[in-house]
Amino acid sequence: MGVWFRMGGLEPIVKVMFAVYAARIDRDQPLAGLELGELPAPEARPGWSVVDVRAASLNHHDLWSLRGVGLPEDRLPMILGCDAAGIDADGNEVVLHSVIGQTGHGVGPKEPRSILTERYPGTFAEQVAVPTWNILPKPRELSFEEAACLPTAWLTAYRMLFTNAGVRPGDSVLVQGAGGGVATAAIVLGKAAGLRVFATSRDEAKRKRALELGAVEAVESGARLPQRVDAVIETVGAATWSHSIKSLRPGGTLVISGATSGDRPSHAELTRIFFLELKVVGSTMGSKDELEDLLSFCAATGVRPVLDEVLPMDRAREGFERMASGGQFGKIVLTNS
Repeated sequence: MGVWFRMGGLEPIVKVMFAVYAARIDRDQPLAGLELGELPAPEARPGWSVVDVRAASLNHHDLWSLRGVGLPEDRLPMILGCDAAGIDADGNEVVLHSVIGQTGHGVGPKEPRSILTERYPGTFAEQVAVPTWNILPKPRELSFEEAACLPTAWLTAYRMLFTNAGVRPGDSVLVQGAGGGVATAAIVLGKAAGLRVFATSRDEAKRKRALELGAVEAVESGARLPQRVDAVIETVGAATWSHSIKSLRPGGTLVISGATSGDRPSHAELTRIFFLELKVVGSTMGSKDELEDLLSFCAATGVRPVLDEVLPMDRAREGFERMASGGQFGKIVLTNS
């Protein structure tokens, strides 16, 4: 775990560790600001705990951070990574809830809610500090790599489906953009919950994978579905917005948690939204209780996150490049040996 060094003269000794971090903001070429190297290790403080990271997964949030979204330059360098599973100071296997300040634990009463990497260093390192309240037991049925996929993308999908879309077994759902972390999670969770899942992708191989994961039909982006659906899980944004609205039955619900293709669709479909009394619901992450439910759901049903690639932490740049290219299907995970 890192090394010790003296910061000049008689100043205190500082412990450092290997980390993957944003050193600069570059809105056009986000990977230009990505650095790998040594940064100070976290220290325990009242109400917070330090966790040894065993596995951490990538999210598009990490690319947005490198573009400066939610991360101003005056907070650099900032260790990236929202999700992690590891070992706490007592030797327990744990999973981290990455939303800080949602209930006031570990922060001041007026501090707004944030996600790791926005105000506090993230999980792409040997260690991470979080409010003790944010630590949950890792089910023994899940590996560190599997558990590390759940707190952001899979929790987001869980909340979108079962809290905000309010779907029930037998309902139909369209998942836009098969291959991304949230979309993949929604297909797997929807199938396990007895939903009739449709999926879209521009890529034939990803459509095939969606069928293998349980989608009843996978079509090209924008293609007409065989039926209108009860809910749409939308993370793509502008490129699929019109198709998502047109795919809903009257009274249906579109739940959106991201806009990887942009947030300004050419046609908002307002007439269709009010005439068919459609609901549009925004969704961000999920609560600690929902994460606990998701962990239990996976442990009890045998549902497991889809892993695209597992890399050692010092090969993080490869993982970022793969995610930025859109080539992955499922989650990319970084590990510490």
